[in-house]
Amino acid sequence: MKTDSALNNIAALHSSASEACALLKILANEDRLLILCELTKGTRNVGELEELLGIHQPTLSQQLTVLREENLVATERRGKYIYYSLASQDAVKIMETLFSLYCKNHSD
Repeated sequence: MKTDSALNNIAALHSSASEACALLKILANEDRLLILCELTKGTRNVGELEELLGIHQPTLSQQLTVLREENLVATERRGKYIYYSLASQDAVKIMETLFSLYCKNHSD
């Protein structure tokens, strides 16, 4: 028979697994992954992201909207431009891991 403590730990584990699955579903899109990867290098506006990544409107805006709604990116208006940056420390850590596994041999 499981103790209350063990049941609480299992419930917490299920909750954490659910959160991880939700984040991984968001990341399981090539365009969103490219955007997040580029934002690990610094803040970018839509025009810069479009030029650097080759993701054209409206796809770029759609993917940025998803990332913004999921609180993975933050926005800041500077004059007539909106700049995007990473807002989630979890996303930063995951992107660093993915970079080290898949991208380090392809970076500038």
